[in-house]
Amino acid sequence: MNISLDNSHLDAATSETMRHAMVSSQLRTNAVSDQRILVAMNTLPREAYVPAGVRSIAYRDTALPVAGGRAINLPMVTGRMLTEAYLEKNDRVLLIGAAGGYTAAILAQIVADVVAVEEDAALAALAREALAGTPNVTLVEAPLAAGHADGGPYDVLIVDGAIEHVPDVLVGQVRTGGRVVTGLVDGGVIRLASGRKTDGGFGLSPFMDSDCIVLPGFAKPQGFRF
Repeated sequence: MNISLDNSHLDAATSETMRHAMVSSQLRTNAVSDQRILVAMNTLPREAYVPAGVRSIAYRDTALPVAGGRAINLPMVTGRMLTEAYLEKNDRVLLIGAAGGYTAAILAQIVADVVAVEEDAALAALAREALAGTPNVTLVEAPLAAGHADGGPYDVLIVDGAIEHVPDVLVGQVRTGGRVVTGLVDGGVIRLASGRKTDGGFGLSPFMDSDCIVLPGFAKPQGFRF
């Protein structure tokens, strides 16, 4: 991974203080209201799920740059997406864009099973190490837009980033009645959106304009219309 290390670190006390501040100032003030999510994000050391070079800024209200033009999402965005997924304890979740494994680790404290897909080899290696010992998370190294059909159907699809459209192949991996949460790039504006798959089709409704990292591999097909 071509990231210059800053050789800084967070001691346990500093990490705990910064986590509490993140929850208070970034999450609670932005309608992240699910107590299970707040507890998980207040407990998990986020710096353990990001590359060494950005650990000292792991709790900033900003995207964290990593190798290959990728970035790790803002804590607030992840918190809002998970809140809008209306997670249930027996859910099986397909997570697209595992990055270093942080969102998968949060989900693992709330739902039954998580399949986390990451295509970047360096990020997948980081997630694999960070998630070791988390038995209800399966990490799949594969193209993000392909998902993991062998593990479906899923109750929830979460795309932890912004994309131009949700490919049919991903929608097809969600059960009827299942929930979908993602970021959408539309005319240069990024919105967070959620929806459900029904017998009659699939649709998304924006719930928030927000900064959100853009994931590769989801260019809108020519002639595509929302």
